[in-house]
Amino acid sequence: MPAARETPTQAVRRRLKEPVVVLTVRATVAATLSYAVAVHLSSEPAPLTAPLTALLVVQVTLYSTLTTSIRRVNSVVVGVLIAIGFSSVMGLSWWSLGLIILASLTIGHFVRVDEFVNEVAISAMLVLGVTRLASQAWDRVLETLIGAGVGLLFNFLFAPPVWVDTAGESIEDLARRTRHLLVRIAEELGGPTPVERAAARLHEARRLDQAIADVDGALRQAEDSLRLNPRIREGQLSSLVLRTGLDTLEICVVVVRVMARSLTDLAKRRDRDEDLFPPQVALALEELLVHVGGALVSFAVLVTTQVSHSAEEAEDRLAAELSAARDSRDTVAQMLLRQVQEHPHAWQLHGSLLAEIDRILDELDLEHRSRRLMEELDRASVANRQRFEWLEGFRSLARGERWRRRRRAKRAPAEAGAGGS
Repeated sequence: MPAARETPTQAVRRRLKEPVVVLTVRATVAATLSYAVAVHLSSEPAPLTAPLTALLVVQVTLYSTLTTSIRRVNSVVVGVLIAIGFSSVMGLSWWSLGLIILASLTIGHFVRVDEFVNEVAISAMLVLGVTRLASQAWDRVLETLIGAGVGLLFNFLFAPPVWVDTAGESIEDLARRTRHLLVRIAEELGGPTPVERAAARLHEARRLDQAIADVDGALRQAEDSLRLNPRIREGQLSSLVLRTGLDTLEICVVVVRVMARSLTDLAKRRDRDEDLFPPQVALALEELLVHVGGALVSFAVLVTTQVSHSAEEAEDRLAAELSAARDSRDTVAQMLLRQVQEHPHAWQLHGSLLAEIDRILDELDLEHRSRRLMEELDRASVANRQRFEWLEGFRSLARGERWRRRRRAKRAPAEAGAGGS
């Protein structure tokens, strides 16, 4: 049944929700507001550093906006300090300019400003080349702080969207593309399969690697959107569910690629007009691969579903697909065993085909999924505890617990001596 075509209104709404459109609108508004604020606070006639900073720091997510703001302000302040230090010992000439650029780029790597390393050198050069050094340096730092502050405040007041749904759609699309490939492979098993056609399916499986990279980028964006977002209470859990789901699908895609390679090697052993499998075996394999593809899609729907009732339905569908796939797998195993007895030269490829299907079914198994998710949750909780150990030490120091322990330790030997006497 063909999918219904979306109306122009639905198309416009879908386009407006895309990250590129959202970022464009948000950055434009934040940059304009930062310029309006800088005009009133800075002595520069055209304080363009403020909107430039706002454009750089207003990212799609609140977390990336905060981290970008810190790196941007850090790079400008370091560049200004370098310019002030150089101006006190030398003037502006070709050799001093080269020296300040070298020093700025080197120091920029040490202060970890990442993509703003060049900004350290740019700030130093712009400040060094003016006659009113102190005033220009202060104005540049002030405009940078204004741009970063407006960008942060804008994202706090108008929280950016959460990109979990977009990442979920990418994961489901990857699963459907993999299922489509399995169905196409299954449909070609019953007839003569030239090596060229089998190799084309192998190349199609390899192209799924790029799709995995795209989904990983969408998931990283979703993970950033969950951090520091006041609208999300269980961001870490949602992030782990999606991440472990993508890891499982990535393994399955790799196994499908290996399966396509096994079928290509099997096609090389057959004559061009010879069937890859007998009709009954091909029909059973087609049914098996269709069930495996359906299990992949059901698994993707399960990991991307947020509502508990819908998640239960997706889990039931996945369990049904896995059960049907295992039954089909046992039937195919018996048929391939008889096939190997008649044609023993292909037993390795037949065995590898079954092993690859078993690997996919094992990765999609519900118990395996739950166990993997619990391991990741335990690892994340341990990492969080280790991350905030310094905070516990600071709290104990603020409460005076360390000082009281030292006093008790000094008092203990004296009390022991008094008791002995």
